[in-house]
Formats: sequence, C-alpha cells, structure tokens
Amino acid sequence: MLKLNIKNETAKLKAVVLGIANSVGPTPKVEDCYDPKSKQHVLAGTYPKEADMVAEIDAVATVLEKYNVEVFRPKVIEDYNQIFSRDIAFVIEDKLVKANILPDRDQEIDAINHVLSQIDAKNIIKLPEECHVEGGDVMPWNDYIFVGTYSGEDYPEFITARTNTDAVIALQELFPEKTVKSFELRKDNVNPKENALHLDCCFQPIGKNKAILHKNGFLVEKEYQWLVDFFGKENIFEIDKEEMYNMNSNIFSISEDVIISEKNFTRLNTWLRSKGFIVEEVAYSEIAKQEGLLRCSTMPLIRE
Repeated sequence: MLKLNIKNETAKLKAVVLGIANSVGPTPKVEDCYDPKSKQHVLAGTYPKEADMVAEIDAVATVLEKYNVEVFRPKVIEDYNQIFSRDIAFVIEDKLVKANILPDRDQEIDAINHVLSQIDAKNIIKLPEECHVEGGDVMPWNDYIFVGTYSGEDYPEFITARTNTDAVIALQELFPEKTVKSFELRKDNVNPKENALHLDCCFQPIGKNKAILHKNGFLVEKEYQWLVDFFGKENIFEIDKEEMYNMNSNIFSISEDVIISEKNFTRLNTWLRSKGFIVEEVAYSEIAKQEGLLRCSTMPLIRE
C-alpha cells in the first residue's frame, strides 16, 4: 500500500505520478484548445511534436530517478493528452482528492488506477459535482492550503477558470485544521500573457521560506501583498510578464534544496543557485507551449 503524505511543496520527494506524452494524438483544432497559449501555437504552426515531448518528459523521469524517487506513469490511452497529471488529482496530508476537471479529460484519472488501487479507499475523496478544482490551483504549505480561484459572475465564460468558490469551501471542510487561503486569479481566454491558468502559473513556494511570484497574475493587489508579507520581500523572486508566459513559476521541487527547472530560465536559475539551491536543468520548452510546465506534469504522492 502507498502511505500518502504531502504537507507542503518542498519536503523530500519519495513518490510521484509523472505524466506521459506517448500517443498524445494529432495537433488539436483551434476550437478544441483549452487555453490561449496552445491556441497561439496551433495557429502559428508551432504546436509541439509528440517525439519532442516524450524526450522532454523522459528527461524529467531520469532526474527523479537519480534522486531515488519512485516514479509512477499513467497507462497510455491512444490519442489522448496525459502530460499534465497535476490537474487530475492532488494529495494533501494522507488524502488524495480527485479533481473535477474539464469533462473532456475524464479518462485521465482511469489511467492511474494502478496507482489508486494501492491507496486505502477511505483516503480517496471525490468532491461534489459543483466543486470545480484542478491540482494546479492547490498548494499545501504546512498549516495553509493556498488555492487559486475565480469568483466572478462570468466564471462560466472562462475556459481558463478552473477552480471555483465551492471547491474552496469544500477544501476548508475537508481539512478543518488548516487555513485555506484563496487568491483571485486574472483570467483571459485570448491573451496568454494576461492569463493565470492556475495558481502555479504565477506563484510557487520553494525551499523553506522562499517563493516565485508574478504580481499581474493576481486580480486583487491586497492578496498579492499578503504573499509578499508572508514570505518577506527579500525571499521573493518576482517574475515579469514574459517569464510568466514562459512558465518560470512552474518549476518543481524534489526537496528543499533541489529544484528541477527549464534550462532557458537563465535569470531564475542564476538566482536559485545564488540562494544555495541545486538546480537540475532540463529542456521543457515544447511542453510549455501547452501552458503547463514541470509542476503541471507531476503529482506528488509522498514526501518525507
């Protein structure tokens, strides 16, 4: 049996589900894209090729194995995108919460049944239908659970709005001993540089007390300021619009000292090393074209 344990984003990783890029299917039609960045690349003829994405994600598997992490992979579903395993479920403490994601993506959870079957059934939670939530919006951080949301009345009009207020309330009820802190995110169906698809597109805690942050991803300045005060200005790496677009906040922590990052994130990687982190660089720029990066492709199950 797998004994789930996730208290935060950075404790030493023991077991993880890593997405898979085999048989992702043909390039989607523009009208079938879930996010503005994919749409942009479909229109430009630069949508990523399967072989490139398989190579990128396998390089991540190699890094994880180097650090003795047990890596689970989804079973391959023909012609189906299964790269972003973070979206389908997330673990907090010893509970795995199944996400209510876009209906077109339902099969993705079935592809990890071989993992779910190793988890005590009473620790697998399915939220009520009205709770929309995806793992990219949910970040356990010790006594807190940080959640990205969008509560505008025009929520249904945004395919980029993935987590609603009902889900925030449900998480508070599930984990009454934690403080669930929600953040309103900026949504844009058209312009990827104005769209924070998930909380991890504009924020991520790293190490023991540091964070990567992008101010414009937050709709409410006071909420952004809360994070600045919480981590302390000197501990924050603020990314600009271009870096947000390239997913600089979507790196992945193997431990408090070791981070997997994209090799083109020169400014960020230099800063991380200056703060004492070991940075494992991988090429991930093809997968990034679908508005997801390293955190999106990983679903941690056990950290120390």
